[in-house]
Amino acid sequence: MKIIKAILSSALALILVVSLNSKFGDIPPLGKFLDPFRGFWKNAENRKINPERNLKVDGLHGPVEIKFDERMVPHIFAGNNYDLYFAQGYVTAKDRLWQMDFQTRFASGRLSEVVGSKAIELDRYQRRMGMTYGAENMVNTMMKDPVIKEIMEAYAAGINAYIHSLKPGQYPLEYKLLNYIPEDWTPLNSALLLKLMSATLAGGSNEFYMSNILNKYGPEITRDLFPDYPFREDPIIPAGTNWDFTPGVPPKKPEVLSNNKKTYNIKTRELEDGIGSNNWAVAGAKSASGYPLLANDPHLDITLPSIWYQIQLVSPDLNTCGVSIPGSPGVIIGFNKDVAWGVTNVGADVLDWYNIEFKDATKKEYWYNNKWNEVKVRVETIEVKGGETITDSIYYTHHGPIVYTSEQRPEKFSKINNIPTGHALRWVAHDGSNDVRTFYELNKAKNYTDYRKALTHYSAPAQNFIFASVENDIAITPNGYFPMKWKGQGKFLMDGSDPANDWHGRIPAEQNPTVKNPARNFVSSANQFLTDQSYPYYINWEFAAYERGHRINKRLAVMTQANADSMRNLQNDNYSILAENILATLVSLVNTEKLNASQREGYEIVSKWNKFFNAEEIGASIFELWHKSLAKEIWEDDLGDPKTPMRYPSRDRNVHLLLNEPNSRWFDNVHTAKKETRADAVNAAFRFAIDSLERKYGPLKKEWQWGNVKHTNVPHLAKVAGFGSKFLNNGGSKSSVNAMSENNGPSWRMIVALGKEVKAYGVFPGGASGNPGSYYYDNMVDTWSEGKLNELVYLKSKDEKRAGIISTWKLSD
Repeated sequence: MKIIKAILSSALALILVVSLNSKFGDIPPLGKFLDPFRGFWKNAENRKINPERNLKVDGLHGPVEIKFDERMVPHIFAGNNYDLYFAQGYVTAKDRLWQMDFQTRFASGRLSEVVGSKAIELDRYQRRMGMTYGAENMVNTMMKDPVIKEIMEAYAAGINAYIHSLKPGQYPLEYKLLNYIPEDWTPLNSALLLKLMSATLAGGSNEFYMSNILNKYGPEITRDLFPDYPFREDPIIPAGTNWDFTPGVPPKKPEVLSNNKKTYNIKTRELEDGIGSNNWAVAGAKSASGYPLLANDPHLDITLPSIWYQIQLVSPDLNTCGVSIPGSPGVIIGFNKDVAWGVTNVGADVLDWYNIEFKDATKKEYWYNNKWNEVKVRVETIEVKGGETITDSIYYTHHGPIVYTSEQRPEKFSKINNIPTGHALRWVAHDGSNDVRTFYELNKAKNYTDYRKALTHYSAPAQNFIFASVENDIAITPNGYFPMKWKGQGKFLMDGSDPANDWHGRIPAEQNPTVKNPARNFVSSANQFLTDQSYPYYINWEFAAYERGHRINKRLAVMTQANADSMRNLQNDNYSILAENILATLVSLVNTEKLNASQREGYEIVSKWNKFFNAEEIGASIFELWHKSLAKEIWEDDLGDPKTPMRYPSRDRNVHLLLNEPNSRWFDNVHTAKKETRADAVNAAFRFAIDSLERKYGPLKKEWQWGNVKHTNVPHLAKVAGFGSKFLNNGGSKSSVNAMSENNGPSWRMIVALGKEVKAYGVFPGGASGNPGSYYYDNMVDTWSEGKLNELVYLKSKDEKRAGIISTWKLSD
């Protein structure tokens, strides 16, 4: 019996050993994960930090000192630029290694290597979109610039020095969850992260929808519903600005655009109206100090870890502070003692689709410019954890990759809905560029001339670069590689065989729209139209709605004696210009006699609502659902055919229809015998809004408050349960300056007060650390949610005595 028990015990122990060190499905190898010496326990961090550390780090050219402030933000002091960017890579990897790795794998289509076959189609999609192709072209361009080559290589060397210093027990928690190890970093990884930002800010695609609408309704109705310039606008460059250049001749629009009458049954992710970013700068004439103030809050999908990493970089060449992108060198949004700068997304049309005709089934040639042209094939190799390595062949034309042919299109994959079969993708992100040079030069800029010079190196994603200097200059420049196009080019899918549909070079960089020191003493942007209609070039036919930009401009126009609090209050402004424009009309059209008790109570609340999307406002919840439901009530019968996907007109067009076209045919539901009116649509949408809120939240009560309905939270980057934030009860909306939604909002708020001594304030929804076991993982989330800012530590030298410095690291070779 003892022998049998011993055998059974040994067998059980063997099973446990094997089980706990094997990965089953999504469950990590529990033995390794729970190992007290190398498992997740090792990732717990004490809030108390060692005040001094001396580290030997191979690869440095000289000593480096890093000061950490009370939020564990690093302030790096180096004797030369190589060591500066080496140390930036090292300390960024210390805090954000897994985030950098994960985003790079996602961008390059290499997730299958760590999660297995479930990611194969996603990996194929990223490669077919040309992400790595574009990153390779970017690296080739950067490496021709000796200064940037040194920076990129130093940054990568610093990351690798940190990776090589780790023992398995010190790997970030997510590596243990997914059971893989870090790999060496290269400049290509950094380029991939920058290309990922281009993909994020490219938004969605509307050409498929617009082509379907054109084919169904014809050019006249399409122009009416989707005009090339909005009814209401407050452009970034003030209307009436003179263009101090002689424009080139734009390409001629073809007389016949295309004979393509194909109906596209794909339903892409639309460009989302109302989510964007804000920046502005006020001249010294409007400030209490007599010096400019600059504010920036880029709105992006918010995650833990944060997409930004706060840092100060100091060498004999520069002393700059702000936020970087983890995985890329330099400061992207920030300031130094002389200047400050910020960015918002332009939304230029830099991504077009071309229909391609192959000669035969071999797909070796395609028809272009009245002849057959050679197709180039790029073979991608995808390694699959626990499976066989697969290869994927991608056909490239002079436009770019044919993302999917009919044979290559998978049956079940959600992202496939974004891609038309047999179309080539022309995208500026595929081109080589040296964007890092722009930020390197901005980091050490001293004046307006330096700012303008820095912008000449920038390509994508196109950004509205705002600027202020201690010399009392302010400026804004929508900047990037803007293709030279005929008006409307890219609004619809294009014939890839016609050279007239090609991009015709670029708008000269020096002729990109810009304004310096305008008479109104401020500059601003909120993703709206760049200019009035006098600008001689075409950049896009549709931008974000004007409401946020208009609200900012109205507030700044009357602002005097402005200070940092004035800027902060405006960043947190929850007022809705959209509600100002349409609420009174909506309320006046409601037939109160036909409302039930809940609907009548809701009507009384929204009628008296103050038009602020504050967290406690129930009226905000009702209005938000009401105007969204109204759009569906108007357009679903005309543009909602599931077999022929189309999009709705813009919010601006809806407002114009509601206010100025009360008898429009579009209010009628073509699927009913009755001829519906504007009032019918408004009433149906109102009842639906109230009934929907009641079904979801119960009788009208506290749960209807806007903060609860919006339900903001900050999820983990990979959506790992328990690693995200709590529910954050805050205000803001897509039509407010504080453009906050569930998981999208101000990813970094910054205010810079220039002067004899620069002062700056900022916060992002997260913390310096990417480790969920660290106090510094999410220690700034509450501050951010409450609309507050931290004063940013800006050290003049490593010897400066400054309260709040809690630790000093000394690095040497």
